[in-house]
Amino acid sequence: MNLPNALTVFRIVLIPLYLYVFFREFPFHIEVALGILILAGVTDIADGYIARKHKLVTTFGTMMDPLADKLMMMAVIASLFLTERISVWAALFFFARDAGMIVASAFFHFRGKKTVPANAFGKITTVLFYIAFPMVMYRFQYGELILWTAILFSFVTAAIYLVKFRLMNRVY
Repeated sequence: MNLPNALTVFRIVLIPLYLYVFFREFPFHIEVALGILILAGVTDIADGYIARKHKLVTTFGTMMDPLADKLMMMAVIASLFLTERISVWAALFFFARDAGMIVASAFFHFRGKKTVPANAFGKITTVLFYIAFPMVMYRFQYGELILWTAILFSFVTAAIYLVKFRLMNRVY
């Protein structure tokens, strides 16, 4: 267990804390939940930077880092749906894409296939979600539209990953 992996585990621990705070009715609970989400985002950036800079990239981190991100994003989407801040369609499209990515990643990983490292499109997708989430949490007028932009961009990103995956794992 190295520092980047510990940060990844910490992000996973933040998920139930986020949910607990988000659904509690106390003053500033949305602000505290948003703070937890931002902390998760900062630790995501930090663990990737530390792992690459200090050559601490591990198989555990390669698999668990994106899983931690997806699980946190799924928790946020679930909380927004359950509090009627987003439509069922936004939630379904988001969950279909992310569940598909998780299942496909695990399926191919356990079959010894090479995995595609994070790229600029994946990072842009994450930034778009981090822009959309507070807007939806605070019920801004165009919050769900911005969320839909992030969801649609995430499908483009998934297609790019799929093409790269196929190229990386091509048998000659």
